This record gives sequence, C-alpha cells and structure tokens, in this order.
Amino acid sequence: MAIVVPLLVLAAGVFAAAVLVLLIIRNIISSSNKRSQHGNKARRPPSPPKLPILGNLHQVGKYPHRTFPALAKLYGGPDLMLLHFGSRPVLVVSTSKAAREVMKTNDLISADRPDLKTAKKLLYDNKDIANARYGEHWRQARRLCVLHLLSNKKIQSCHALREEEIGLLVNRIRASAQTGQEVNLSALLPCFTNDVICRMALGRKYDGNTVFRDLLAELMELVVTLSVGEFIPQLSWLQRDSPDDFHLDGDGIKAVILDMFIGGTDTTSTLLEWAMSELMKHPRVMKKLQEEVRREVGGTMILTNAWGIGRDPADWGVSPDEFQPERFLQAKVDFKGQDFQLIPFGAGRRCCPGISFGLAVVEVALANLVRDFDWKLPGGMRGEDLDMSECVGLTARRDLPLLTIPTIVSARRPT
Repeated sequence: MAIVVPLLVLAAGVFAAAVLVLLIIRNIISSSNKRSQHGNKARRPPSPPKLPILGNLHQVGKYPHRTFPALAKLYGGPDLMLLHFGSRPVLVVSTSKAAREVMKTNDLISADRPDLKTAKKLLYDNKDIANARYGEHWRQARRLCVLHLLSNKKIQSCHALREEEIGLLVNRIRASAQTGQEVNLSALLPCFTNDVICRMALGRKYDGNTVFRDLLAELMELVVTLSVGEFIPQLSWLQRDSPDDFHLDGDGIKAVILDMFIGGTDTTSTLLEWAMSELMKHPRVMKKLQEEVRREVGGTMILTNAWGIGRDPADWGVSPDEFQPERFLQAKVDFKGQDFQLIPFGAGRRCCPGISFGLAVVEVALANLVRDFDWKLPGGMRGEDLDMSECVGLTARRDLPLLTIPTIVSARRPT
C-alpha cells in the first residue's frame, strides 16, 4: 500500500503535465495557423511577449491600473497596447487622445461589453446596465435610469433625503469629536452612501443591518472576480448565450437596482475616502479648501485606464502624481465625458448614468466634512506619513482604514 499511493500520485502528476503540454502545443499550433492565415495584413498595436495559455496574465500584477502604464512604456506605444488575458485579446487605452478615438470617434465599436460568466450569474443574466451587451435591452434599461431613476428631477426631489443623511453623518462625527474619539471614515462613509441609495431605491435604509451590508460587500467582491474559463476556454465548462430581447421582468428590475448599489455605494464612498485622505496628507490644501467652503458655502475587450490617463504628463504637466487640485481650476477640463483628459464617469455611449447622483452626494458631503470640522491624524501622525496604499476591487479603495480625530469648528450652520 505504501508503494501504491506514491505511484498514484506520480501517475496523476504525469497526467497533469501531459495535459498542460498538450494545451501548450495546441495553443502554439493555433497561433501559428492564425499568423499564416492573416500574414501581416492586420496592423496591431504594440504588445509585450506572451506565454502560451496564460498570455500576459502573469504581468498584470496586483494593481493593474499602475501596471498598464509601466508595461506600455516598456513594450507598448504611447496610446494603445495589446495584451492577452489567456486567449482573449485586451486593448489597453492609455492616453486622452486614444480615449477620444475609442470612446467618441469609434464609440459604436467599443459600446459592447464582454460576456463575462461571473457577472452574468450574479446580475441576472446581465440584465443590468453596466454589464449588458450593447443592444435593445441595454438601450431601454439605460433609458429607464436616465429619464426616471437618475434624472435631474429625481435627484433634486431627493434633496431633503440627502440633507437628512448628511446631517446624521455630521452628528455621528460630532458626537465622537466631543469625546475625543477616533473616527473611522472608511467605515462611516460606505454606511452613509448605502443609506442614501437604500432610501432612494428601496424607500428605507438598512439601519446598520450587518447581514445586508456583508451581502453587498460580498457581491462587490464577486462581481469583479473572473473565473479561469473567462480567458482560458480550454478550462471553461459553462455555456454561453446572449439574449438580445428586452423584458423588464422581476430579474431585470433587481439587476438595475443592484447596479445602483454597486455603481453608487463603492464608487461614491471610495471617492469621499480618498478625497479626505489626500486632504489629510496635504494640510495646505485642506486649509485652503476649508477657508473657501466656510466663506462661500452654505470581443476584444477594451480597458480604458482612467487612472493612467488622469496622470499623463502630456495633459497634466511634469508632476501629474502630485496632489494639486488648483490645476483643475486652470485647465477648465469637463469631467462629464466631453474632455478625455479626465474621465471619472467614463465617456461615449456607456458613460455612467449616475453622474448627477454622484456629484450631488460627494460635493455636499465633502463640503460639510471640511466646513464643520478640523481634522488631524491619531497619535500625532503627520500628513506626509499617512499610508496611501490601495487595494483593488470594483474601485481602487484604501488598503488601510482612514482613522481621524475630528475637532468641532463651530455650531453647525444650515446646509
């Protein structure tokens, strides 16, 4: 028996190695056939060397948005770079010039979405908006959001709701400030955005329900998880289908509501969290903003690397990574998809329909946070020592929670 078990293990290892070798040989033969069929007729963007089966997956790394510009400098061109995620070609767009060409001039070509199996299972056969294939279903679902759920009229009608939730957020921070307690903004801000979206979409908020919060967090992790079969068809067991007809049934309604949570909660709270992080790290900018607010206010997959485009020296000068918000006052760049140097909401046909909602929540919430409180880091930490590490998911969130010590400036004035 002691001899049989090692022999079985050895046989299994030999079998696995044989399968891997066969897959590599098949991949090489397939690639050779494609090259011989097409010759040099198809002009392709620059591309780094790839491995059989894996393609360039091994080069993507933990932070793809940072890896892509580095790969483009080494192997690609200034505008476009072709990668291979397994057998799937992926075109990486790295400059505002290329983004305009892809998302505006040729937006019909780039308007489709890959039929990713993980998202398909989680989002009711891709009946949402963000992942739906380009066609009549997507047009009708987007029309529903733009004209009804997320219209300017709807956003304005929820003004009192947002003000109430912002007031509750400020009161929570105020209570901690009165006792000198730390405030974990990384925990508070997602709860705030969740409450706003719950009340808008469902008519009530989850009131700290941890089950709901945990399910939503798990959904956001899973929806950006890619199965092996997405990029390596040889290892896929799921069948593909892509219905084009539009039926706004129960699943379709649930998928659109999920889009509102996925697209609204994580992106909005992450933006607020990073805004406060940058302000804490740069006290000069924080002070300037506080003074101003207190005075003035009351098929081929296409990956557009908004992070890299927003840091392109050709558009933003010699120090694009430095936190200089004044540059946006001088540049007069439209961030709603008309100018391609800055595309936080995307551009073209697939531009985010939740622009008005995102701006309404972020602008007022951030203004209240910097107006009503002075902020410092715990333990006497200086701003320049604040860890700005990221973790990548649906958005590039902070890796570590943002812990702060707020100080009340004055009695809260009407918003």
